[in-house]
Amino acid sequence: MKKYKLQVQEDDAHPERWHDVLNERGEALLYDDEATARAALEQKYPILVKMERYAAGPKRTRVLIAAPYEDLDRERDA
Repeated sequence: MKKYKLQVQEDDAHPERWHDVLNERGEALLYDDEATARAALEQKYPILVKMERYAAGPKRTRVLIAAPYEDLDRERDA
């Protein structure tokens, strides 16, 4: 089953750098469906999401499909 995660780009000087939105334990927030993930993104970053809807500027928030083996790949590559 797919899981969805939230990412935010907050550094204008480095628009290629995205980071996961984390919970209080430092883990990426994961959602079972895209609609729930998008609602959570809008709740956490309402200004950025609204700016993206109405402005033609760069995208600063996104919802991605979380790779199920991402943590294992990171450990292997370290």
